[in-house]
Amino acid sequence: MGRDIVSKNTLPKRPLRLLRMLYAQGSPTTTYTLHLKQSELAKQLEISRQALNVHLRKLRDEGYIRTGRGFIDVTEKGLDVLGVSPNPAFVFIKVSPLKREEAYRKIVKFPVQRIFRVAGDMDAILIVEREKLDEALRKLAFVEGIQDTKSYVAIKPIK
Repeated sequence: MGRDIVSKNTLPKRPLRLLRMLYAQGSPTTTYTLHLKQSELAKQLEISRQALNVHLRKLRDEGYIRTGRGFIDVTEKGLDVLGVSPNPAFVFIKVSPLKREEAYRKIVKFPVQRIFRVAGDMDAILIVEREKLDEALRKLAFVEGIQDTKSYVAIKPIK
């Protein structure tokens, strides 16, 4: 096996150094990624694949999307045009231990971006689009076992 083969837990020295540098110098962004063949997307829109490519090129040239082999990202600029804030809301929830699994099964169906189970004073953290915070909180109110929620809205990223 060659030196540049990646094992499950380690990278060779140079690629690892490059990855660390990219991470350190990069800035976090919010994107929405779609993994769908262009032919399927064109079919959903009821247009030809060629017409779809024209529209995608315009959106890409304006910075609203990024495309690559097998994916399309809606960028923060694209989110802004759609009226979606890239700065999310965070909802910390405390759940009764006896109702946790049932509550989590319901919560994953809510309009949330991510859900993390955490250790500490709270049991889970939901990351929600700011525009969907009210809806998520209304739905949480009807989940049996939710003991407490705390919501925080991000103003802007610092790093």
